[in-house]
Amino acid sequence: MQAITIGQPGGPEVLEWTQAPDPTPKPGEVLIDVAATAVNRADLLQRQGFYPPPKGASEILGLECSGTIAALGDGVEGWQVGDEVCALLAGGGYAEKVAVPAVQLLPRPKNVSLIDAAGLPEVVCTVWSTVVQAAGLTEHDVLLVHGGAGGIGTCAIQIGKALNVTVAVTAGSDERLNACRELGADITINYKTQDFVEEVKKATDGHGADVVLDNMGASYLARNIDVLAMDGRVVNIGMQGGVKGELNIGALMAKRGGIYSAGLRARPVTGKGSKADIVQDVRDRLWPLVEAGKIKPIIGRTLPMAQAAEAHRALEASDVFGKVVLTA
Repeated sequence: MQAITIGQPGGPEVLEWTQAPDPTPKPGEVLIDVAATAVNRADLLQRQGFYPPPKGASEILGLECSGTIAALGDGVEGWQVGDEVCALLAGGGYAEKVAVPAVQLLPRPKNVSLIDAAGLPEVVCTVWSTVVQAAGLTEHDVLLVHGGAGGIGTCAIQIGKALNVTVAVTAGSDERLNACRELGADITINYKTQDFVEEVKKATDGHGADVVLDNMGASYLARNIDVLAMDGRVVNIGMQGGVKGELNIGALMAKRGGIYSAGLRARPVTGKGSKADIVQDVRDRLWPLVEAGKIKPIIGRTLPMAQAAEAHRALEASDVFGKVVLTA
């Protein structure tokens, strides 16, 4: 099969569309003929040598895909060859074929094209597992989303509105903020010219944010606590602003606040806190909202897989609204 490989860690130019061994499904897995994959910031880190795949996972980039089931491993039930699916992966999406545990599959939504469905699994599972399952986002809460114009952000806006919460977002330009408003964001903040703590509190009559979805890490730690409402929760999913920060325990305690930080890729396939549990909950509770058109993949750019380097440059430049998708 053809796949994107990395000769050595480096810039986008190290990505090569070349021959790679075909994967074989193990017991409990399915083989997918990949229609498309999507680019995530974790892919950029792995390309640079900073984010190796979990033990036993494919070395090929790609944390999600869509496609058609080509073969079933031993013991797989509930799926058939020919089913159109999208899948959460630990790696391997930048290829013509990928093997994935069947418990990480989702059926292609009827109202979403097979190509666009590649932009759903990673973002919906990330947002759902953090702001809903972990932070307990509920109706009438205030949700603050940092990076509202990215793949995670555009998904979080839609999930928030589907759950009837007030959504505040940060982004780096008025154009991107306007696009966030079109998706349903209630409060929009230009992080280059405005202070998000001040703006959120002003817009909520001093209440603040019940849940903060944070992709920055250290650089936003203190201000994320400042913006919290009483009993608020910060859920951290990224470290774009650094890995080490000083935590004011007194300020957090005064808010009766909590901080939760978790990734998705390294979770076990099954068991406590597993991908299987997250995917099943997404299928049961979130997929009906997708099928109803309340949550859609926001695809900002689509490129052939062989142009993965250009896709990485686009994501690094933050000049795409929503997801970047690569077609096989």
